[in-house]
Amino acid sequence: MTTNLEGRHFLKELDFTGDEWRSLLDLAAQLKVELHGQDQPRKRLDEANVAVIFEKASTRTRSAFEVAAHHQGAHVTYLDPAGSHIGHKESAKDSARVLGRMFDAIEYRGFSQGTVETLAAYAGVPVWNGLTDQWHPTQSLCDMLTMREHASKPDHEIAFAYVGDAHNNVANSLLIAGAMMGMDVRMVAPTTLQNPPEVVEAAKAIAARTGARLALTDDPGAGVDSVDFVYTDVWVSMGEPEATWQQRIDLLLPYQVNRQLLDKTGNHDVRFMHCLPALHDRGTEVGEQLFQRAGLEALEVTDEVFESQNSIVFDQAENRMHTIKAVMVATLGT
Repeated sequence: MTTNLEGRHFLKELDFTGDEWRSLLDLAAQLKVELHGQDQPRKRLDEANVAVIFEKASTRTRSAFEVAAHHQGAHVTYLDPAGSHIGHKESAKDSARVLGRMFDAIEYRGFSQGTVETLAAYAGVPVWNGLTDQWHPTQSLCDMLTMREHASKPDHEIAFAYVGDAHNNVANSLLIAGAMMGMDVRMVAPTTLQNPPEVVEAAKAIAARTGARLALTDDPGAGVDSVDFVYTDVWVSMGEPEATWQQRIDLLLPYQVNRQLLDKTGNHDVRFMHCLPALHDRGTEVGEQLFQRAGLEALEVTDEVFESQNSIVFDQAENRMHTIKAVMVATLGT
């Protein structure tokens, strides 16, 4: 199915129908085949100019947007906090009206969903959300493509469990996207770290139409039973006080994705997913600091699981590029 999304923004999953979401996934799969095929891929965004605004640093999001744009013939201008006045000396509303006259589309990765919504309201060109405090739609789109590739079953038969801190943008996006796809979705988290009530209610309303099965539980063993995928994300931010680290670690340690938790799925072929970066060993500055302060070799996932045959995190990371490319191609419509 091909759905016309020309001129549309890509701000959050709730802005799309299930058919539109599947259309983006189908296009991403097509573009991935084209890229890895023997023929030269057609450049659908030839001479387009794209601004990518990053208030928050990124490895995968920036790389995915820039490489995807170059594959399709577009030019990219990168604006970081030091290279842009947005939100500092110039409002998002004013910046949108300036950039919209110079660029064919704008990507924003930053702190506030309100900022990306303002950009979309005033730019006059497609605006894409690369991450905000509430939603991460480019991540959930790539996650759905990755699940399709590894599940070998229809969308509505796929079961996945998100384990850990579900009170964040990635978990919100996964809950809504899974509901849109009619999947079996488990949010496995302490009760104080579950998705916000308004997100849960929105997901339930969607599930009533799609037949999705939604479960919110604080029981890790029950939550992962028989799932095809176990997904987690980081627990702590280095910007948080050290006292907060220990509190969150104590609360979330029962939700660590380790071999014992994977065994509780009862599925030998269960796949492990993570949006990255992951604190799975002491091989980073942050990982070593956390070891010195908390005495743990790993946090949300053990190195044994991260490096195992069950792990598909790098397939997942690559798919950021293919799904972002689909969003660019579908909404620019060139």
